[in-house]
Amino acid sequence: MSVSSRDLDPAFQGAGQKAGIEIWRIENFHPVRVPNSSHGKFFTGDSYVILKTTALKSGALRHDLHYWLGKDTSQDEAGTAAIKTVELDAALGGRAVQYRELQGHETEKFLSYFKPCIIPQEGGVASGFKHSEAEKHQTRLFVCKGKHVVHVKEVPFARSTLNHDDIFILDTESKIFQFNGSNSCIQERAKALEVVQYVKDTYHDGKCEIASIEDGKLMADSEAGEFWGFFGGFAPLPRKTNTDEPKSNGVISSTLFCVEKGEAVPVEADSMTKDLLDTNKCYILDCGVEVFVWTGRNTSLEERKAASSTVDELLRSLDRPNCHIIRVIEGFETVMFRSKFDSWPQSTNAAASQDGRGKVAALLKRQGVNVKGLVKTESPKEEPQPYIDCTGDLQVWRVNGQEKILLEASDQSKFYSGDCYIFQYSYPGEEKEEYLIGTWFGKQSVEEDRVVAASQASKMVEAMKFLPTQARIYEGNEPIQFFAIFQSFIVLKGGLSEGYKNYIAEKELSDDTYSAEGLALFRVQGSGPENMQAIQVEPVASSLNSSYCYILHSGSSVFTWLGNLTTPEDQELVERQLDIIKPEMQSKFQKEGSETEQFWELLGGKSEYLNHKIEREAESDPHLFSCTLSKVSGDLKVTEVYNFNQDDLMTEDIFIVDCHSDIYVWVGQQVESKNKMNALSLGEKFLERDFLLEKLSIQAPIYVVMEGSEPSFFTRFFSWDSKKSAMHGNSFQRKLAILKHGGTPVLDRPRRRIPVFGGRSAAPEKAQRSRSVSSFSTPDRVRVRGRSPAFNAIASTFESPNLRNLSTPPPMVRKLYPKSVTPDSDSSNSQASRSAAIAALTSKFQQPSAGQFIIPRSLRVSPELPKPRSEAISKENSGEQLKPKPDTIHEDVTEGEVEDEEGLPIHPYDRLTTSSTDPVEDIDVTKRETYLSAEEFKEKFEMTKNAFYKLPKWKQNKMKMALQLF
Repeated sequence: MSVSSRDLDPAFQGAGQKAGIEIWRIENFHPVRVPNSSHGKFFTGDSYVILKTTALKSGALRHDLHYWLGKDTSQDEAGTAAIKTVELDAALGGRAVQYRELQGHETEKFLSYFKPCIIPQEGGVASGFKHSEAEKHQTRLFVCKGKHVVHVKEVPFARSTLNHDDIFILDTESKIFQFNGSNSCIQERAKALEVVQYVKDTYHDGKCEIASIEDGKLMADSEAGEFWGFFGGFAPLPRKTNTDEPKSNGVISSTLFCVEKGEAVPVEADSMTKDLLDTNKCYILDCGVEVFVWTGRNTSLEERKAASSTVDELLRSLDRPNCHIIRVIEGFETVMFRSKFDSWPQSTNAAASQDGRGKVAALLKRQGVNVKGLVKTESPKEEPQPYIDCTGDLQVWRVNGQEKILLEASDQSKFYSGDCYIFQYSYPGEEKEEYLIGTWFGKQSVEEDRVVAASQASKMVEAMKFLPTQARIYEGNEPIQFFAIFQSFIVLKGGLSEGYKNYIAEKELSDDTYSAEGLALFRVQGSGPENMQAIQVEPVASSLNSSYCYILHSGSSVFTWLGNLTTPEDQELVERQLDIIKPEMQSKFQKEGSETEQFWELLGGKSEYLNHKIEREAESDPHLFSCTLSKVSGDLKVTEVYNFNQDDLMTEDIFIVDCHSDIYVWVGQQVESKNKMNALSLGEKFLERDFLLEKLSIQAPIYVVMEGSEPSFFTRFFSWDSKKSAMHGNSFQRKLAILKHGGTPVLDRPRRRIPVFGGRSAAPEKAQRSRSVSSFSTPDRVRVRGRSPAFNAIASTFESPNLRNLSTPPPMVRKLYPKSVTPDSDSSNSQASRSAAIAALTSKFQQPSAGQFIIPRSLRVSPELPKPRSEAISKENSGEQLKPKPDTIHEDVTEGEVEDEEGLPIHPYDRLTTSSTDPVEDIDVTKRETYLSAEEFKEKFEMTKNAFYKLPKWKQNKMKMALQLF
């Protein structure tokens, strides 16, 4: 069903084409657009149609339609609003969810559009807008209810109206009073203060005094005395009456009606299933407070209008006129509607249909056919950003029974699938040092190791006074932040822990733990040099995929296999990973479709394999939920907070931001310690319940974020003001301080530099964490391939200390993580003894000590000494074992070379490009642009070096590729 533009009311032309709110008032049975300046102003005698258009991450537009009926609106206007809403929905494609909103009984979603509240004014179009444009201020009394959105209702100005359970706002000519009933909760009091601010700004031009009155404080308080003076003096308050409360008939079981000829006919069924709904009919589902109208896709516009009238008649006959009415269309049902059914089939996607076309494309490409356009190309997507500074310091432990083993820097990015790991990462935030402590569970790890790892990580967080963000990560579900921290990440089969070894022995399974000399196949994936992974898979042909590159090695044989659907960027990654896994050996190049017999023999022969990329869970539009645990049953209850902002995060509560690909558990400062410790478990319960029915994976990453220590990858969901989360007191005290002082108090804290969300080489003038270790040259190395110092850390454990690629310049020996405590050291006895001592301290699970973790700078007694700058290391000393040194190492300048302002030699552009016939030797091939003079750099890149290094890493790489410098 659709409505042609000819039949559409002219007022609706162009509606819903961009994100935002559009409002129409019904005047003489026609919709008239309300100007943006009047949004949020409603009159009790009018009816309105409200359209909320939301732009989703997918690029689509979602529409929510509401029609609001004032308490004094006429029946004709209300009917017109309902019909016009149906017409507008049809013009938008029939996919919008429609809500009926009655004055005083609005849905939370509707009220969230007009935060902090709506206060309808008397009058309307039919009465000539006889609303109060107050010549003289009139004293009014309002009652406020709600923790997340506030329902505001004007009540009689009398002492008998007040009670101990609610919050009241008394608006006088010179002062606004907020009266907090003794039984009201802190969160409701805090939300009511937002209404006070609204009243002050709307009716007093922001110029009047504010007073907070606590129930029980008598005349001793001057402001309390002034407040009670308006009511003729203090007197005990009466008990709360229930006359204005909605009638409750207890738990109402859901009842399904079919709309037949304008009548609601009950549908008899043993259980509620989707099969009861006929696409050619309309149905009414009565759930008590909420009543749904379901319309089939094949119903006509007249049938839908008839269903609208039928549900109104049904509710009048049941004496429940104030229920929420929600209309949904077949195929676009809300989560709440679907949850009312015992079974609801999951919607299928069309991704599978592309699989066959992809196989045909791969086959034709092998035969040299141009397959452009055969496979449906996706719209270019912005590469997800990690929103975390990648220049911090990292420590990694592997769990082994009741011990944890601190890994050497060279092993920190090499995980076994049968083991569990704990990592701690400290990095500079916007205003202070920030911390991330997490666990990584391999797919083959045993439950005992997982429990120990989770417990120990929680103790580490607790020992640091809950300052760090805590993460729980499963293999195969790693978030972008994890890969950004580790940069080059390798997952090996098998495990080293005692738990894993005992498990395979008990089950009599073969131990397939990775062996450098054995048969192994690695799938290489990632988006660039600072986000690349090598995943060991089964060494069989069915593990191949045309969309990836692979490394296969067995004994002295090494192969690199390039799928036909891979890009040059993918192929560069396999070269970089080969430098890590098998740097001392020459690989044999294998192009898909032209493999050698030896290659297939190692994989056990040819077989069918996939061709499309392995899809990772994409991040969806965030949803915010307020969470409470039942003290009796322990059951998790959540309430969605619509159109959320930072002010919705109450310090007394726990909230969850659900992005589908991962979830964030935010814990307020005022939350009890017991609940803080159980925050991770609460996140796991949330994944299990899957409240949005979105097929949440129970292994999705979970972040536990503490108020006051919110990382940038959490605050990106809000318009964030860090001063608010750093304030003291409960929610009410904080908002009262802001309200009385006219704004957020400025905190006296030094600001840090803005964090770098790209790679570690984002700015050459800034000392950053390096990840290279020593490797050595060999005359036997014949494969010519550039090698970044960042890969030497892991490579050093794979290659012989007497071998090195001749094409790789002598590496600069640096400590990978300047602040990390690792067993890596030189051969000096003092360094070795210190490493042994640290290893001993961290070997047993016990209450963490200060020496075991990186202690926050704010907790240190003595100030840090400035770090010494590293000295230059000459090429002839690169083979010696030198002490690791932090910060940037400057290369020596040979005779006749010119230095730039950063101490690097300058070379002409034509000798630095990847296609140069006379390439410069002994440079870092991953940073060719740094060797350009300032003038030539600006000429080529059309910007200065400083401006270039402030760009995101992906954009830097894109520009470098265009100039053949990548």
